[in-house]
Amino acid sequence: MAVQLSEFARSLTVETAFTVLGVAKALKARGKDIVELEIGDSPFDSTSSAKAFGIRAIEQNRSHYCPSPGIPEFREAAAEFVRREFDVPASPENIVAGPGAKVFEQFFCEAFLNPGDGVLVFSPYFPTYLPNILRRGARPVFAPLRQSNDFRPGIADIERFLAEDPSPRAIFLNSPHNPTGGVATEDDLRAIADLVRGRDVAVFSDEPYCHMVWRGAHRSILSQPDMLDQCVAAYTFSKSYSMSGWRLGFAVASSEVADVIGKMVNTTLSCTPPIVQLAGVAALERDSAERDRTMREFRDKVVLLTEGLNRIEGFHTLDPTATFYVFPNVAPVCNRLGVTSHGLAMFMLEAADDDFGIACLGGECFGEAGGGFLRFSCAEPNERLERALDFIPVALSRTDRLEAWLEKNPRYRLKTPYRV
Repeated sequence: MAVQLSEFARSLTVETAFTVLGVAKALKARGKDIVELEIGDSPFDSTSSAKAFGIRAIEQNRSHYCPSPGIPEFREAAAEFVRREFDVPASPENIVAGPGAKVFEQFFCEAFLNPGDGVLVFSPYFPTYLPNILRRGARPVFAPLRQSNDFRPGIADIERFLAEDPSPRAIFLNSPHNPTGGVATEDDLRAIADLVRGRDVAVFSDEPYCHMVWRGAHRSILSQPDMLDQCVAAYTFSKSYSMSGWRLGFAVASSEVADVIGKMVNTTLSCTPPIVQLAGVAALERDSAERDRTMREFRDKVVLLTEGLNRIEGFHTLDPTATFYVFPNVAPVCNRLGVTSHGLAMFMLEAADDDFGIACLGGECFGEAGGGFLRFSCAEPNERLERALDFIPVALSRTDRLEAWLEKNPRYRLKTPYRV
């Protein structure tokens, strides 16, 4: 390549789930049977009103440019939705439509971060947080989430960040949490709000799994007093309404920040397709009962997978709290076999059997604190989940195969045992 890429482009990291997805699809194309538990996608159809009104929008030729922050009916429906369901004091001017939730990570960083600013990130973390922080020349500051604390954000870690960082500027908060399934409690959110209120510190509240809370109910930090002025919350239709391929989400922020984010949409995306927004309006206004039925089916899958994994020697996962992921601690197994957790995941996909495999992710795909864990998505039929559970002990018993695979893939050898 004749033209030199930027330092940022050369250092860019990606969401590993899509990389593993590519490996799984290639193996399936060659005839291998793979249970895909790597990607956070819904196995269910998009909700019925979303589909019907999306088709109607096409038939009505709603297929031209629209205002960059979103069409009025979408902004109104989204504002009413977060007011009704999460007690967030939003109006239409607080809403910006976007293609999913992920894009708002970048827009949040562009809105608030300057080079050298500190950003508190709880680890394990969603992989695309870091590229967006680094794109602005800011500094990620990591604090671990611990299984012993139900993977809740540590208030003491926030206090330390605010007191000791030379330029504390932002906090990334993800609840319900991917990959761990942890949930910040009402007390947690109140304490966080009390710490940042009135300071020059912004919070990105990533809330894609807002309807996947299996114990209690979802709370948003934006419902805390004055937090709409300091926070940007991101929501998506991908999980609750099984609309991942539609690429629809929205941000909630103060009217001033929403206006700035709308300008960012204008200068990058132009707008979010009105056809998709109209499908989203229908989902918000008409499909809550269908959504809730689907959420109950997800919970059943999470319980099935959790109970099955906890029956495997050396696996330990918490009772289901939220999301459609299960995040077992497998450090004893990895230490015994001498393989990293992502190495164990790739072995079960590629080499434990010639004809069958399972695709999942090692916890280190979500940061160093995830080492010694695996992340399983529940996005397969229940009988496929049960077959995956039956296969795992068989795969772990095939130590000769594992050793031969590690000889060819030495980067997955565990050099330092995980802390148990």
